[in-house]
Amino acid sequence: MMELVFKLSGGIGLFVLGMVLLTDGLKAFAGEALRRALVRFTGTPLKAFASGVAVTAIVQSSSATTVTVIGFVSAGLLTFPQAVGVVMGASLGTTGTGWIVAVLGLKVSVGFYALPLVGVGAFLKLLGRGRWRSLGVALAGLGLIFIGIETLQSGMQGLTAVVDFSKLPAANLPGHLLAMLMGVILTVLMQSSSAAVATTLTALHTGAVNFEQAASVTVGAAIGTTVTGVLATIGGTVPAKRTAVAHVAFNLVTGLVAIVLLPGLLSMIQWAQTHLELEPGALSLAAFHSTFIALGVILVLPFVDRFARAVERLLPEKGPLLTQHLDDSLLHVPAVALEATRRALAGIAAELCGRLRTALDPPARAGTDDQAAVLREALQRTEEFFARIPPVSEDAPLTASRLALVHAIDHLQRLQSRVAPAERIRQWWECEPVRTAATHGRSLLELATAGLRGAGATDWVARVEQHAAALAKLRRQERVTVLGEAAGGARPPNDAIEMLDALRWLDRVGYHTWRVVNYLAGTGQPEPASVTEENG
Repeated sequence: MMELVFKLSGGIGLFVLGMVLLTDGLKAFAGEALRRALVRFTGTPLKAFASGVAVTAIVQSSSATTVTVIGFVSAGLLTFPQAVGVVMGASLGTTGTGWIVAVLGLKVSVGFYALPLVGVGAFLKLLGRGRWRSLGVALAGLGLIFIGIETLQSGMQGLTAVVDFSKLPAANLPGHLLAMLMGVILTVLMQSSSAAVATTLTALHTGAVNFEQAASVTVGAAIGTTVTGVLATIGGTVPAKRTAVAHVAFNLVTGLVAIVLLPGLLSMIQWAQTHLELEPGALSLAAFHSTFIALGVILVLPFVDRFARAVERLLPEKGPLLTQHLDDSLLHVPAVALEATRRALAGIAAELCGRLRTALDPPARAGTDDQAAVLREALQRTEEFFARIPPVSEDAPLTASRLALVHAIDHLQRLQSRVAPAERIRQWWECEPVRTAATHGRSLLELATAGLRGAGATDWVARVEQHAAALAKLRRQERVTVLGEAAGGARPPNDAIEMLDALRWLDRVGYHTWRVVNYLAGTGQPEPASVTEENG
């Protein structure tokens, strides 16, 4: 009995550890490329579904894909309907693990030959550099998966002598529901549906359970895997919770449909065994797993928009919109957390630019104090979130992104202090030089507002810079002219100072807006030293 417990627990542990190492290693080895692909190829529900299948097949973990998608939705990188498509794809993609186990892990005794993989992986992890270290982790994980499967096989061979599963009900609905519940519990305990399915495949292969019991356990594993996504949303944003609810609803509906249609699905597998030469046992169970998940996709994917709207009605958006994507669950993924910060700052900047644009209309309407308070609170909340993102000193692009956001926050703070022009500045709106400067200011702020909201033309950043440069040039020219007029007595000194204040206000608004735009949507390059010194 002790030997059986040791082998089963050790085999499951090796398999789970191998899955974790393989997933983490592959995500680190090609993580940024996977993230870009996941965001890029999710324009339609079908594309989102295909992306979910592909990414999950690569990283071999639907939980990893789902948690990543939850992070992307929280950060605003994916819309909720897109996330639903990816989640459905992840559910189908994870069935690939069952095929690998059935085709390689059980048919060939690869545990012994997998040992060199662990060794090579360990050496790469210790001696490699950069991405090669991550590849080493993935190889070691792959080796441990096959060693774990072989250990599980050895343990399962003695299980039938201790537990007689044939006495459990299997041919009726209560029996199927009991087996499904076992699958749910097994997956929750292991925190991996792949491990639960691999254990079930091994049990079927060694004769510890019959096919109907194994099929019901596999259905339960598909439902149990949603728990990881639910745990990832505790304390998270509404979009993150919506994604978890969609994941649970899809897998639960798919599982219940599979249980109800189980006799028909089992008949379909028997037909495939007879007419398509599908091998009985583990391969048939892998085919059953893929079939019932695909059936759920066929039923839900055509109605994904309605499905998404139903979940949105169930969980309506609450809280401030400007910081809705600043979810603490993102902090363990610095790249996504930085992107969420950038998007929040872009939204705040767009609101600020809109208020400043209104302030340039005679009569000026700078907005209410409540609006100003909302923007101040949003900027403070974003700063606090940004300060908690862990630094990644070894990643040059992330370090550059962090520096750009520091600059953007600095300029936003300065821009926020200029939202309401003083009365002595407003009274010069109709003066010719100030009117010309205000025209540039309006154009600049309109371009910035549209661009920061994602509706700008392709060259909007360059056009913002051109207007900012025109404002700076106009202020320098008029400064010389106005001071000369004051010195010659043609203009009262007080008038000269107030007019120059109006031009300076417009220049600074244009300058800080340009820098904010540059750091949030442009190149992120610092301005030349001469420009910095001149503008302060």
